Amino acid sequence: MKIRLAISLILLLPVVGFAQQTPRTRVTDSARAAQKAAALKKYESRVFTHADSLRGYLNPERTWWDVQRYDITIKPDFNARYTSGKNLITYKVVKDDYPLVMQIDLKVPLNIDSIIYNGKRKLSYKRDGNAFHVQTIKQAKGSVNTVEVFFSGKPTVAVRPPWNGGWSFITDSLGRPWMTVTCQGDAGASIWYPCKDHQSDEPDNGASLTMIAPDSLTAVSNGRLQFKKSNGDGTSTTKWAVVNPISNYCIIPYIGKYVNFSEVYNGEKGKLDVNYWVLDYNLAKARAYLPTQTHNMLNSHEHWFGPYPFYEDGFKLVDTQHPGMEHQSAVAYGNHYKFGYGGRDDSGTGWGMKWDFIVVHEAGHEWFGNNITTKDLADMWVHESFGNYSETLFVETMFGKQAANEYNAGIRRGIRNDVPIIPRYNVNEEGSGDMYPKGGNMLHTIRHSIDNDEKFRQILRGLGTTFYHQTVTTKQIEEYISKNSGYDYSKVFDQYLRTVQIPKLEYYFSDDHKTVNYRWTNCVKGFDLPLALNNDAIKMRILPTQEWKSSPVNDAESTLFTPDAIKKMYYIDVTATNGKS
Repeated sequence: MKIRLAISLILLLPVVGFAQQTPRTRVTDSARAAQKAAALKKYESRVFTHADSLRGYLNPERTWWDVQRYDITIKPDFNARYTSGKNLITYKVVKDDYPLVMQIDLKVPLNIDSIIYNGKRKLSYKRDGNAFHVQTIKQAKGSVNTVEVFFSGKPTVAVRPPWNGGWSFITDSLGRPWMTVTCQGDAGASIWYPCKDHQSDEPDNGASLTMIAPDSLTAVSNGRLQFKKSNGDGTSTTKWAVVNPISNYCIIPYIGKYVNFSEVYNGEKGKLDVNYWVLDYNLAKARAYLPTQTHNMLNSHEHWFGPYPFYEDGFKLVDTQHPGMEHQSAVAYGNHYKFGYGGRDDSGTGWGMKWDFIVVHEAGHEWFGNNITTKDLADMWVHESFGNYSETLFVETMFGKQAANEYNAGIRRGIRNDVPIIPRYNVNEEGSGDMYPKGGNMLHTIRHSIDNDEKFRQILRGLGTTFYHQTVTTKQIEEYISKNSGYDYSKVFDQYLRTVQIPKLEYYFSDDHKTVNYRWTNCVKGFDLPLALNNDAIKMRILPTQEWKSSPVNDAESTLFTPDAIKKMYYIDVTATNGKS
């Protein structure tokens, strides 16, 4: 999402989607331990509010109706920093017995002006912070109805997009108006339009966004252009739409001095329309730069993850003044046409400076985040860990497996191990920014443990088809990987997602060097990660537990027990001991 990450040498902001990293000053081990303890204490002592539950919990006012479609209209006033608009919410009644109230979310300081049911009846409502309790009438189970929600006000302005949410009313490099929204995670789509602001309920039949803006500017959004017409008053109306389900936070307006060029990519599923919407002064550099980066990305992502999930809506990159976001079929791109992430390599290996981080990472979320979306924000590791791992897989596609191992190990610099990746449910809480590099390293660890790259690739692709256009829980993803790998990795997921401990492999050789003894420490009870140790010539597989176990080894196999080599494949600590203790 907001392009993500955090690192031991780099401070990762706890953001949804995109984590910015800034150099840390060097600290002692004791100071680092104190920082982690303070972070964990703050995490454990957090008190959740009524507002947290209203946003994060699927209460009875939310569960009786299922969103079928959003048709949003927005008119932003650049100078006044003011917006007005409406959202026609089409929904299906999915329960017989339910309260005659529906919760619709819209954040302060925006306000709902009126709500019309089925185009005829005006509904009353009561505000409860960022939620509105709308009084409705009895509707038959299975019926499809609409509420048209009119709203207006001075919206929240993003102070530091995309790491916090809200509108951006800023200028481009030539001083001309440029507007957009960022709203993933804590902010939520209700920061700029009324909706059911919960990840579990995507509009099944797609969405549209109609923008009324100065006719000197071009308005771009998700999916395909439906029409653009002049209003004869200095403004024009532009409508875009997607036919696929889409997350609330992915529906985004981009309004500025945009120009377009396009191409057709011959992908796994056929011909994919690819469009580039860039600010006019970036056109020449975009033409020379973006197609190659996009082709390389699509080649890698389709190979590992399966066909792009939204052929019907096309794929586009849209120039932004912020670094980037994974807005479905309209990925925000603000990496300044540079390799790396803003011109740097967060892995510290050099491999990250050979490709464009934003194109690879943010587009990776089309598969994990947009195609597969988690129901609860607490499970955002499914978005961010796989998004992060798409980088490692891309490096492998372009530069080979050794390069990928080095890159994946390098991004561990961003792991803090301060709080768990999976936090509390039903309160709209994000976990640690470790969901990026630690989650990516967890997947790399499981892949090496499986020790069958084709099986692992089919697991990745199978996730995309099994949960195609669905919202999921971590349990579904964890169980799918275990079932299709042929091994129960539940304790491995517990270790990396629910604790801050790094498992440690301890080992020692017998006096005659014919036997190696090994065990796991610093781990959850029952931790049982199998290890496949190999080099170009030999291979050995062991299954350590928390009790000492032993395996016979010959001289060649004993060389596989090299801590640095093992740690390059697995995110674990490795220690050679003097003997059983």
